[in-house]
Amino acid sequence: MSDQSYESLLLNRKNTSKTLDETIERCIGEFGWAQLLQSVLVSLSWVFDAQQTFISVFTDTHAVNEWSLQKQGVSSVLSGLPASSFFIGCLIGGLVLSTLADTKLGRKNMLVFSCLVMSVAGTITSISTNIWIYSFLRFLSGFGRATIGTCALVLSTELVGNQWRGQVGIIGFVYFTIGFLSLPIIAFLNKESSWRVLYLWTCLPTILYSILVHFLVCESPRWLYVRGNKEEFVSTLKSITTRSSLTLSFFGSFFEFEDQEHDNNSNESSTINLYSAIKMLIEKKWAFRRLISVMLVGFGIGMVYYGMPLGVGNLPFNLYLSVTLNALSELPASIVTFFLIGKLTRKKSLLVFAMLSGICSIGCVLVQNDDFKVLQMGFELFSFFSACTCFNVLLIYTVELFPTCVRNSAVSMVRQALVLGGAISPMLVAFGRKNRWFSYGVFGICIAICGLFVLCLPETKGRTLSDTMDEEEYKESVFVC
Repeated sequence: MSDQSYESLLLNRKNTSKTLDETIERCIGEFGWAQLLQSVLVSLSWVFDAQQTFISVFTDTHAVNEWSLQKQGVSSVLSGLPASSFFIGCLIGGLVLSTLADTKLGRKNMLVFSCLVMSVAGTITSISTNIWIYSFLRFLSGFGRATIGTCALVLSTELVGNQWRGQVGIIGFVYFTIGFLSLPIIAFLNKESSWRVLYLWTCLPTILYSILVHFLVCESPRWLYVRGNKEEFVSTLKSITTRSSLTLSFFGSFFEFEDQEHDNNSNESSTINLYSAIKMLIEKKWAFRRLISVMLVGFGIGMVYYGMPLGVGNLPFNLYLSVTLNALSELPASIVTFFLIGKLTRKKSLLVFAMLSGICSIGCVLVQNDDFKVLQMGFELFSFFSACTCFNVLLIYTVELFPTCVRNSAVSMVRQALVLGGAISPMLVAFGRKNRWFSYGVFGICIAICGLFVLCLPETKGRTLSDTMDEEEYKESVFVC
């Protein structure tokens, strides 16, 4: 399609006020109770995501002691195998499952499936008999967990319009904080019990949650639109609308307009199969450049975000208190993002907080005297707080960088980059028990260097979401010009 055709298409949409964003906002109002309840229920999955992500802090050491691995002289690398297996499972699960939410299953069904796999594997983990079975089940749990955060974020933000997208995205991050914070509380209350009980307390409620999502949550209207499911698209918008004046005639006029554009988009939408979303991201130079850049940023952030809580045991502080403080530091990060996401530019926010996180992480290495242990903890907490803020902004930024037809796949790939950093961090933490440069030093250098790649990305603050690659490509050409 020529530039003139692109411009004509966008101007036509603007003049008729019927872009998908405008249609959804016109149907559901600014932000009603229906959207709030849907977003809250979907975002609740982040609680269980956080619990399984950081449960290793409290279970792995006890499991190693139970199987007497330390007495057998097993290396610290093997003792870190369960945590690394979980993150490797996240990596592989993300690669295998990521495009299903954009293609066959949709956001909602993928969320239910992921929660069930993670929770069932976690429940079975409680009856592990050795380190190998335990690590394998942690791998399966990570495999299922891989797409939970992605589907929850994309589904919740696609239920609302541009004005509330950032704030709705923060709901999930707040729930993640609650899930993280619940771990030391549950672990402390069960400190006299086996580590196996902790898996039951965190996994059984997840199974119940999966059932509730299946019956109570709506599918993303954007995904239904891109997939051509017009009737379900209409019924979904009607089910969450707050406007009594909504009529089928409005939708009829919308689809008449949409049919006029069918020839422009049919080739793109009809070829979306299992892995065509990834193919489109690779074939389009602008999309591939964005994907690589944002994944490199994510890798550095993930190393600190997942590594810091695992490494607090290397600091001269009580483990329960340290993990609780780390969990609490996620809350101000979510609050900062919630109130400032509408005001701050994405690029500058990521760059500043990545640099701060790197500097403070290296500070944990430079200040090793136990007389200054409060300062050490302060550096660790501020580094983690900055990484949490980067994590939150990065995911919202990624949602805005890619169109609906590949959005879930793109966000999933970025989360895999985050998890790849997390997969390396347990080994670095193990090596860092003797020399903190191998843990906190590497963390700080990595997030600072990777944060610089944000300079290769366009700014998205205030932009509406695109639905097709063609539409986003035209915006890219306008941005470049």
